[in-house]
Amino acid sequence: MNKLPLLFLPLSLLAAVVEPKATDEILSNPGMGFVHFYYSSRIWAYGAQQEPGDTLEWMPGTTVIYMRLPWTYLEPQEGVYRWDLLDSKSAPWLKAGKKMAFRISCLDHTMDSTPQWARDAGIKGTTYEYGRNDSGRKRMLFEPNWDDPVFLAKLEQFYKAFAARYDGNPDVAFVDLGSFGLFGEGHSKILNPIKGAMFTDKAKFAEYMRLCKLHIDLLRRNLPNTYLVVSDDIGGGGWMKDPKTGKKIADHPIFEYCRSLGIGLRDDSIMCSPPPNHWASDHFGRRFAQETPVVIETGHISKRLEKGIWDPLKLKLCLEQYHASYLSIHGFPDLYWEKNHHVWKDTANRMGYRFELRRVEYPDSVKVSEPVTVKSTWVNVGVAPQYANASLTWNLLNDKGVVCWRVVDPKFGFRSLEPKWDGVEKPLTVSSPCTFGFTAPVPNNGMDAILNWCIRENRNNPGEKVELLKPGVYTLAVSVGRRDGRPEIALPLPGGIDRVYPVGKITVKDL
Repeated sequence: MNKLPLLFLPLSLLAAVVEPKATDEILSNPGMGFVHFYYSSRIWAYGAQQEPGDTLEWMPGTTVIYMRLPWTYLEPQEGVYRWDLLDSKSAPWLKAGKKMAFRISCLDHTMDSTPQWARDAGIKGTTYEYGRNDSGRKRMLFEPNWDDPVFLAKLEQFYKAFAARYDGNPDVAFVDLGSFGLFGEGHSKILNPIKGAMFTDKAKFAEYMRLCKLHIDLLRRNLPNTYLVVSDDIGGGGWMKDPKTGKKIADHPIFEYCRSLGIGLRDDSIMCSPPPNHWASDHFGRRFAQETPVVIETGHISKRLEKGIWDPLKLKLCLEQYHASYLSIHGFPDLYWEKNHHVWKDTANRMGYRFELRRVEYPDSVKVSEPVTVKSTWVNVGVAPQYANASLTWNLLNDKGVVCWRVVDPKFGFRSLEPKWDGVEKPLTVSSPCTFGFTAPVPNNGMDAILNWCIRENRNNPGEKVELLKPGVYTLAVSVGRRDGRPEIALPLPGGIDRVYPVGKITVKDL
């Protein structure tokens, strides 16, 4: 077969090939990132000592402000809500385009978290000694009966008010189950004996499942449009072993139930044990990560440093083993940065998803309204999928950087781009059908009063045809985001403005 001379090839066959070099910059993207622990049940720690308006830009990749507070702070009197404790501190973060996340607890070891007014209404429970301080003073805890009808009614009343503000709010990244057990993690003096009976006492374990589901259902019922997560500890944590085999349990019935409701997993105990067991629930994390974003959180860094079991080099490895999308900064930010800044970039650039554009092939010259194909190859070098299924968009920019035309791939979504697990990249090549510009005749039957005025006044006269994209030389640029073409995802590419990244030049010719 004889080849045509290049001069006579159709314009759409003259292909430009670009192989972009990825940058190593830390990106801030939705659905992932470092999480700043602003309130740590304690109202004074950890963010309350920061300067107002500090959104931790100096800790790049921090995308969420997380506020974990006892119920009693937010509803000190029945029906009187202190949302200002949340809104005042989240305002600078939302202005900076970041998100917020919450946990509302009913039992903490430092204070009484269930409001006194609710207890006075008749909540039944148990008061017991939790421990003693250095001077020998007892710390007494009131633990509600987890199925007490007064407790559940008052709690649901609170969550209805909470949901009116935050359910379906696009600024909310996630909400934790916080009402069940100590810190919301499903363990307590009442719960521990029955939670651990999975292999020994079916009746006790069934009772634990019933109590746990009461609180999961309450949260899901009131926040149906919010991403919810539960602690790995409600399933006993990763240390629970089958006494017959001695192996860690592969799954837990309560986790199966959570996944059926679209509820995800968090693990709050990273680096809480000496090496080599810095964590224990990564097998649960991998299972959840197939469907929903996983949140991991280190133990309080100050306590870990005191015990000598902090290892910054393990942060990235932990992300990889859990396939985590979020890493919660549990401690004073300046201390966290001091101890971990040297591994920050490596850690950040493996967290969640990270899309690298490896190759683009496109016609360097097209006719207006001519169907063409832009072929691109992508790799997700992160550890997790992009669950929201962002869309791929090709843009034409003029010499001022203005988007003059935008085409969204009608089929491809980035959820299908598998992450780099176990060191294996999974590149995917996408062929995007594109039509740049639109030309149509101007209908003129003499009955269009506006057109007649334009012709008569010789002003704004469109002539015989209208071109919505003028012929000329444009910059082909890529963006990733909404199905309407709005860019949302930052890419590790140079030269981007407002998350639109130049790829190469393309000439648009008249028909």
